[in-house]
Amino acid sequence: MKFKGSITKICELLELVVAVLVLIGILFSICSLVKDFAIFREILNHTESFRTYLDQIFVIVIGIEFLQMLCRPNSDNIMEVLIFLVARHMIVSETTPFEDFISVISIILLCVLRRYLHDTREKAKDKLASEEAEVKEM
Repeated sequence: MKFKGSITKICELLELVVAVLVLIGILFSICSLVKDFAIFREILNHTESFRTYLDQIFVIVIGIEFLQMLCRPNSDNIMEVLIFLVARHMIVSETTPFEDFISVISIILLCVLRRYLHDTREKAKDKLASEEAEVKEM
């Protein structure tokens, strides 16, 4: 049992190290994005530059969501990362109308699943709280 506990602690430590590395990468990405003011002039002249800018922003947002998922792994955070990934693909990539339709359906399904998991978790918490209240009353 001690070995299993040690492995768990090592895994948690490694997750923390990876989370710190992701955070450092996100900070460097934000700094490089803010530092490059030339892109703002390009956006005014070329709409394709805006797509590149959006791609960079989405990478940072997905990195932040991934960092949250590493720090607090739960179904809500995982669903958010997946929703952002599908949205990024749909907005930034050159897609066909059919791919856009599939992406929208995917986002809807992810949102419904996220809501279902959230409601199920809330019902379980309420049930546990009512059982604890009944035990206290006895």
